[in-house]
Amino acid sequence: MDHVRLAQGDITTARVDAIVNAANEAMLGGGGVDGAIHRAAGPALLEACRTVPEVNGVRCPTGEARITAAGDLLARHVIHTVGPRYGIDPDPPGLLASAYTHSFRLALDNGCHSLAVPAVSCGVYGYPLAEAASIAMDVSRRFDTLDITFYLFGDEIYGVFAAALSGT
Repeated sequence: MDHVRLAQGDITTARVDAIVNAANEAMLGGGGVDGAIHRAAGPALLEACRTVPEVNGVRCPTGEARITAAGDLLARHVIHTVGPRYGIDPDPPGLLASAYTHSFRLALDNGCHSLAVPAVSCGVYGYPLAEAASIAMDVSRRFDTLDITFYLFGDEIYGVFAAALSGT
């Protein structure tokens, strides 16, 4: 897949149209990549997130995505998606595929062609790396008009995603 690449590095410094954020349903920041993106983007990102309508404290349901301005980031937009909590949420594979699919469609709908993407649900949400990488690559294959770079933290997750990308 020529349109999908892997990188080790800081997703918040990516020069892309949009950064995908592994958010929580409230979209008000958190730990991991979500916290790093909010810290790097500054208070404007939090304010942009607060403008997204909420229902019972949920701005972005699991498996969906929302788009905001990117604050102080180099990207134009942040696409917030909520992946499943493995072992807690029903149908983790379906919800993870849906999170990536909604993110990529939202990018296209908003004129974004280059994306920096984290390994959604692979941190505190506990998704097994090999299964998550396979799902991420399967969804990415269907969006060949996008330039997708997965930003991965650490050698282990990079190796797992590289194996999934190469089909081994």
